Amino acid sequence: MPHLTIDYSAQLADAFDRDALIKELHPLVLTETGSTGVCKTFFRPAETYIGNDPDEAAVFVHAEIGLMPGRSEALKAHLSDRVLGLLRRHLPADRAERAFVSVEVRDLTDSYRLTPTARSSLPDGRPLAGQDSGRTRCAGADQRPRPTPVCGS
Repeated sequence: MPHLTIDYSAQLADAFDRDALIKELHPLVLTETGSTGVCKTFFRPAETYIGNDPDEAAVFVHAEIGLMPGRSEALKAHLSDRVLGLLRRHLPADRAERAFVSVEVRDLTDSYRLTPTARSSLPDGRPLAGQDSGRTRCAGADQRPRPTPVCGS
């Protein structure tokens, strides 16, 4: 389930090892949130301005993590701290000192929908490729009840 978006300065495009980051980031997010879903991540290089003057040495990385509602603010803050440290460790050494890194963990709104879901299947009943046969559930020790379950991811 978790949706992750990582915006980063375009000048990091050739130096930011996104594959290595994902190998640590996805398990971290799933473990910390209790989600049994599949993380989906966008990486978006962006033109970056820090202040008003161009500074090729300074870079910016921002991660946004969207979760089904119900996790406590303390859990989201802890996840933000863990992801912040992970992002810093994956920055190129020559850029890490001048890097501005931020993380926001937020709830997906009630309008959130996803297709296909873990409960989706092919016409013959087999699960879609990459799906977990419906085992996915929204999780979180303090998850509040929702009027209409929309987890399905």
